[in-house]
Amino acid sequence: MKFKKFGSTEARIYDMVRPIAEENGLIVWDVRFEKEGAMWYLRVFLDHMERPVNISDCEAVTRPLNKLLDETDPIPQSYTLEVGSAGLERELIRETHFSACEGSKVRVRMIRPLEDGTRELTGTLISADKDNITIETAEGSREIPLAGAAFVRLADLDEDEIRKAAADHE
Repeated sequence: MKFKKFGSTEARIYDMVRPIAEENGLIVWDVRFEKEGAMWYLRVFLDHMERPVNISDCEAVTRPLNKLLDETDPIPQSYTLEVGSAGLERELIRETHFSACEGSKVRVRMIRPLEDGTRELTGTLISADKDNITIETAEGSREIPLAGAAFVRLADLDEDEIRKAAADHE
């Protein structure tokens, strides 16, 4: 894996949706313009640093974004717009994702096992650059080649963290 950069369509949409999200106290985590089968999907992933993203948040961004997309027509082909939460176990794919998540618990799955036979690691993300990520595991600090990673995701929250997030959301 390597850091993913926005394509031109994704960059244009990011610039359009960012002010709408910020007006609603949200962060645009990612924008993806992807083809699946014969269909194109424009996916906008939102985050809120202090609480989970809810359906009202998604609606508050979808309505004005949909209107703006209709007015400006920045994408020539037909597509389906999807606006949703980045999720608790979001994948880290952009350089900004890694820097935003330093100090967070992550799960790394390798394409092939590391020299010690390890294929999956969980630990605290210490740092990342274009070549390596460093995580602190129970066994100590590990530097992992990013090119050998199948994915890097935020790790599962434990039950206490889930209960706290649910209580904060109510």
